[in-house]
Amino acid sequence: MTLLQPFISHLFEGHIWRMEIDEGNNVLALEIRNELDKQVSFASFDLQNGQCYFSNFTLPERWLTGIEAAYSGVILLHYYKHQSSPEHKGLIAIDAKTGKERWANYSLIFDYLTTNGPAVYNANIQPKKLELISVNDGRVLKNFSAEVDKPLANNIVIPKMVAEQDVLPGILPEQPYGNMVHYISHNGYIIISLHSLKSDVLQQHLYVMMDQQIVYQDLLNSNIQKLQPEAFVVHNNVLVYIKDKARLMAVQL
Repeated sequence: MTLLQPFISHLFEGHIWRMEIDEGNNVLALEIRNELDKQVSFASFDLQNGQCYFSNFTLPERWLTGIEAAYSGVILLHYYKHQSSPEHKGLIAIDAKTGKERWANYSLIFDYLTTNGPAVYNANIQPKKLELISVNDGRVLKNFSAEVDKPLANNIVIPKMVAEQDVLPGILPEQPYGNMVHYISHNGYIIISLHSLKSDVLQQHLYVMMDQQIVYQDLLNSNIQKLQPEAFVVHNNVLVYIKDKARLMAVQL
């Protein structure tokens, strides 16, 4: 049986905090936070061939910034209003392949992606009024319509948490701590992440199986103190996961 190999393995100087996928262009955008240096950076990858379009992209504001969304070849970034507040402010649009700024508007606040583009509102206008903008240049296109501008669906597959006995009882190489695993069945593969307890220390493992045989495995986290959330997704037959909180990995299924 053919063993799988990663086509992306990229280590960042900080923790991968957030990932967004531009489905129309197979672009993966990442937000990386280095708490020691109080520096946020951004990166972009091609999920078809593994090419890194750019990495270590930063804004003038070192820390109070993050990713909103990736859509139609553009990555939308935001600032935070205050260090102690989760509220966002402003939009900065950068090209998903070059990192070049396309436009910025510091009055707009992102709400969500619709089938017709980003829905935003002006923070200076009350009550809140949603509008649709062009992701390419930031122009207001029209007023938002709940009947027409539906939330944009995606094809990103997120694992479910299930009991071990409901998946592959007796064949996993590690006994799941708590008897629960994160699970996806996709394209003939079964993908599982689980925690194991060894010498009172938790580890998090990833296994990809076909026909009850392991065709890929990795140690996601070792010497951790508590159960970690799911660390992988599947998109367009690509398994994307985070290793040691700082390494991006991708495997073609």
